Amino acid sequence: MTKDARLLLVGAGKMGGALLAGWLVRGHARERIAVVEPGAVAEELSRKHGVAVLPSAAAVPPNFRPEVVIFAVKPQVMDAAAPPYRRYAGKGTLFLSIAAGKTIGYFLKHLGEDAAIVRAMPNTPAAVGRGMSVCCAGPGVGAAERALATQLLEAVGEVAWVEDEALLDAVTAVSGGGPAYVFLLVECLAKAGMAAGLPPELAQKIARATVAGSGELLSRSPEPPEVLRQNVTSPGGTTLEALKLLLAPDGLQPIFDRAIAAATRRSRELAS
Repeated sequence: MTKDARLLLVGAGKMGGALLAGWLVRGHARERIAVVEPGAVAEELSRKHGVAVLPSAAAVPPNFRPEVVIFAVKPQVMDAAAPPYRRYAGKGTLFLSIAAGKTIGYFLKHLGEDAAIVRAMPNTPAAVGRGMSVCCAGPGVGAAERALATQLLEAVGEVAWVEDEALLDAVTAVSGGGPAYVFLLVECLAKAGMAAGLPPELAQKIARATVAGSGELLSRSPEPPEVLRQNVTSPGGTTLEALKLLLAPDGLQPIFDRAIAAATRRSRELAS
């Protein structure tokens, strides 16, 4: 990461806090980071991380000129949160937003047509450094700004880019919501185990450890998931009997197709 870049983090909730922690772990200079956080966590943030925590945009010192302003507040408060930072637009500052549903066009409207904007969609595994962020660049964002945004987001996981902003709706459905679907899988496995006679505590422990371990195996293995699945499936065995149902025409895939389509539609609605 460019450790001497001045960063202004607007919002230090779960995702903003994860980013802040990731930057510091990677050696970013504390004195080059300022956080705007009016909430009750401000004092704790300052004590824990040793960074300047300010109550509002108006409190940012005039001599602190950020190379990057990172918007990590909830989308529903962005109308009030974004405009005060318009003063940095067009002056060598990159705006990086992780707010779902707020388009590049939205930020150009609130920050000015000369603002350099990158819109990113991360997900909650960023809290443990295993997130997935997908980005799209607005007009005027060059290779250097893309590289800087990539470095900032790589502090909490992997990063990919799309050229078509419309694809971020599907990204939101697959990646943004993906952890919830995995957690639901754990719930369903545990309930199915209990229905088969397992004690609740054991069923929950088995389901949780199995999904977590499988995810780690997938992360470490060069094999595609289809091969890893086949490696578990013995001909004529118990796993195959279960997969006959899960891979049936009315099995898991069509359910996921409908679920992702529904989430994608909702993402488009929220952005309109």
